[in-house]
Amino acid sequence: MVQRVDEGFSFTKLHFVISDLTFEELEKAPKPVKLTLKKLVQYDPEIIEINDNALNLAEIYLERKILTSKYRDDARHIAIASIANVDVLVSWNFKHIVHYDKIRLFNAVNLEQGLKTVDIYSPREVTNYEEKD
Repeated sequence: MVQRVDEGFSFTKLHFVISDLTFEELEKAPKPVKLTLKKLVQYDPEIIEINDNALNLAEIYLERKILTSKYRDDARHIAIASIANVDVLVSWNFKHIVHYDKIRLFNAVNLEQGLKTVDIYSPREVTNYEEKD
């Protein structure tokens, strides 16, 4: 799941964005994960389709050995978010996406390619878990 954050003068507006690649992957996911996606779809996310620019950027990530070709779809997630100009990508993938060293490498490539950096967080880092009194 990817979110775009648009900042206003006194508030932050969140615009949810989900790639078609995410939908493809979640078809094979366990039921609880599918239910989470179903809840998110209620917020009417923008669906971003993978395009040639994203595919090319993903290949650059692989050429730089940030990820191996075995994890091509993970590279594509980052590339889709980067090409779509999102501010924040949210992922549960701690091995290949939400990983400090890899985030720095993805963003170095983005800057070299004239793209902005993408902040990458786990869902826990971007949600509120407030206790009710």
